[in-house]
Amino acid sequence: MIVFELENVTAKLYHLASFVLQLYLSVKNMNKRLVYLRIWPTAFVFMMALGFSMNISAKPKVTKDNFGKTADGKAVEIYTLTNSGGSEARIMTYGGTVVSLKVPDKSGKLGDVVLGFDSVADYEKHTGFFGALIGRYGNRIAKGEFQIGKTEYALATNNGENHLHGGAKGYDRVLWTARPFTSAAGPNLELKYLSKDGEEGYPGNLNITVVYTLTEKNELKIVYSATTDKATVVNLTHHSYFNLAGAGNPTILDHELMINADEFLPTDSGSIPDGQFRHVDGRIFDFRKPLPIGSRIALADQQLEFGKGYDHNWVLNKKGKALTLGATVYEKSSGRLMKVLTTEPGMQFYSGNFLDGSIKGKSGQNYPFRSGFCLEAQHFPDSPNQPKFPSTVLRPGQRYSQTTVYQFSVK
Repeated sequence: MIVFELENVTAKLYHLASFVLQLYLSVKNMNKRLVYLRIWPTAFVFMMALGFSMNISAKPKVTKDNFGKTADGKAVEIYTLTNSGGSEARIMTYGGTVVSLKVPDKSGKLGDVVLGFDSVADYEKHTGFFGALIGRYGNRIAKGEFQIGKTEYALATNNGENHLHGGAKGYDRVLWTARPFTSAAGPNLELKYLSKDGEEGYPGNLNITVVYTLTEKNELKIVYSATTDKATVVNLTHHSYFNLAGAGNPTILDHELMINADEFLPTDSGSIPDGQFRHVDGRIFDFRKPLPIGSRIALADQQLEFGKGYDHNWVLNKKGKALTLGATVYEKSSGRLMKVLTTEPGMQFYSGNFLDGSIKGKSGQNYPFRSGFCLEAQHFPDSPNQPKFPSTVLRPGQRYSQTTVYQFSVK
């Protein structure tokens, strides 16, 4: 682990104040010539010292702490990634979970923009996948069944009659092995997990590596890769709940959302796609131009009734595996703008429809109805059973890979 200590800010301010006072006294008590003779050597030394200390503080860092134990007594680690601007991501080994993500607002003040909890016990207690890595298959598989070749597989049905986010114990509920490091891009955390053949009903030993990077551009970059020794299905994603006004703020309905998609996937009442690609065409699911999330969410529509709001996959306007802009979200009061770029073909937008105020998060904050949203870059739901959808089958000798970037700025 590499750690760079930040310069003491109080000391910097003290030296600055001393210099300003000395300048004032010099101007008051000496003639102009003597002022120059006295001030400029002092100013030069001060500026050199300040520049040196700022250079030290500009170093990115990764630090490690303990975050308690799971119910079965396994130790959980948490890593803090800090870039040169002071933005910070805290990620724990349980679930590969982003516990907090602090980025500046328009005044430069850092704020935590993801919902979560203060203890491992709370993450184990709640089933909302807060901030977690999701797999082996993100989203739903109809009736927990799929087929590869002539072989049929049965998975846990943990969402009504369907399989959701990897089953009863998906990747959000396992311990990942961590390796922190720094690079030119910023501080990094590499997480590894071996998902064994038969785990939650999936075939094949799947070796997974996920690398989180907090870049100098205030991006949380997530790079996924995996290999298998038997044909299987893979659809990994990330499940942070965002609120750009700050975690604990009461609503995300005023956030302005753009999704770069001409089509979305309509579903049945169990959120399983019906196989159609429906054009958004100016209707309730049209976010091609930025609109407040709440602008149409209460309108009468069968799809909104099925999902209790937005919980659908959009077909992104892209070709191939290039990293492409999938969505943007802007929150006016903070000035924060989040862009989501991805190599994946789909974007699941979930508007926090099952948050109900009963969940207490970090620092005792309540998470009320629609106080967080998710933008999950992924392949399409139920792809193993939908021949028109891009395949999610991974075979021996192939490598699964995807990249998703959450990029933060202000305007």
